[in-house]
Amino acid sequence: MAGPRLLHYSDVENAYDTPERIGRLAGTLQARRDAHPDATLVCGTGDNVAPGVLALTTRGAQALDFFEAVDTDVETFGNHDFDFGPGRTHELVARSPQQWVTANVREGDARFATDHTVPWTVRDAGGATVGFVGVTSALTASINPETTALGFTDPVVATREAMAELRAAHDPDYVVALSHLGRDDERLAAETDVDVVLGGHLHAETVERFDDTVLTRPGVNGAVCFEVLPGTGEVRRHAVDEGPLDAALADHLRERMTAAGLDEVVAHVDEPVPRTEGDCFRGESRIGNFVADAYLRAAREAGVEADLALQNSGGVRSGPPLAGDVTVGDLVSVVPFEEPTVVLELDGALLRRALAEAGGADVGFGARDWWHGHVAGAELVYDYRGHELVDARVGGRPIDPDRTYRLVTADCLRHIDDEFPALSGLEPLATLGTQYQLLVDYARSCGVAPAIEGRIERRGV
Repeated sequence: MAGPRLLHYSDVENAYDTPERIGRLAGTLQARRDAHPDATLVCGTGDNVAPGVLALTTRGAQALDFFEAVDTDVETFGNHDFDFGPGRTHELVARSPQQWVTANVREGDARFATDHTVPWTVRDAGGATVGFVGVTSALTASINPETTALGFTDPVVATREAMAELRAAHDPDYVVALSHLGRDDERLAAETDVDVVLGGHLHAETVERFDDTVLTRPGVNGAVCFEVLPGTGEVRRHAVDEGPLDAALADHLRERMTAAGLDEVVAHVDEPVPRTEGDCFRGESRIGNFVADAYLRAAREAGVEADLALQNSGGVRSGPPLAGDVTVGDLVSVVPFEEPTVVLELDGALLRRALAEAGGADVGFGARDWWHGHVAGAELVYDYRGHELVDARVGGRPIDPDRTYRLVTADCLRHIDDEFPALSGLEPLATLGTQYQLLVDYARSCGVAPAIEGRIERRGV
């Protein structure tokens, strides 16, 4: 028995905005499938509809081009797959070629999109039967405000229940969890007896083993796909930029971008501004400073005397550097969300508590040494040895716990519990433009030339 081969992609996100990247991801998956056509199953594990520039302009329809090109077999939901509301997700699922698998996303008393989803499914490949269950992070309702009408049950409990039904009906040779849980992928691997966890949500590329269970996460933006052999536990890494190109898919996405009017040049960058995972999550970065500066300027231009700005690191998407001529599309891709920025009033004690949460000790995704905030108008010193904010200044002065401060930030931070829960429920003093529009306005007026200025010092890492 040759055994099955699982091609795993996840968190494609901004790859759609670089047509050659998504074309090479598709080409790589096609080539690996063609090498073993009777043994290969193509599997997606969420955030493959959104976010991104094309996702905004097509409301996720660009993902259908990719799904059809690679002939995906099975897919589960990520938190961003609901960015345009459950109704739109229903439509996209109905139009997708693959089987969507979800054991823990609920819509009222029923499974989400009952007519088009299943809690588990079985496929034959390589002379074996492979059972799949699918689960999504239970934190999704607090991460994505578009999901407040949905329910997300405990993914480990849901997996066990689905596996029991699956094994009673089919007794497959292998059981695979399609998982968009972030660090909880590891809990799933440790607390269930699945053979493979194909994970997502956490953007760090991962291959781990928990006893006899293999866990993989291919990272973000379609740079890598994994080929997993459940029979042996072997995992093969395929770098997409070295793979073949699906030129037809790449050309089609370029046409979509042109039609959306995203090609207008708004600034020129002399020194490229990188947007790697490290720039987003490892402390102060030029891209983070650019975003926070744009927010602070927008408030002051609107006549609101804001003191500082805060951008959550998870909202700044990694991707190609801003370099040379910078277009509207380039800036939309930095924070590709249809949500406004807001000005919040809070006392210094609450502000200090919120800024301390940038250290990420309790954030459900990422490593414990990740940094989850970018600031303007403030200087912070954080010690990871005790996960403590040891110094915080606004306008060059220590934060006064009794003073009222005005903070500019993304509106989503008032609604989610995972990042900056201290801000949850605060009512805005003022509402400003959409995040990416503030970046476009700032680039037109001030250019794109951010610098490292000592705003964030991280100790003990």
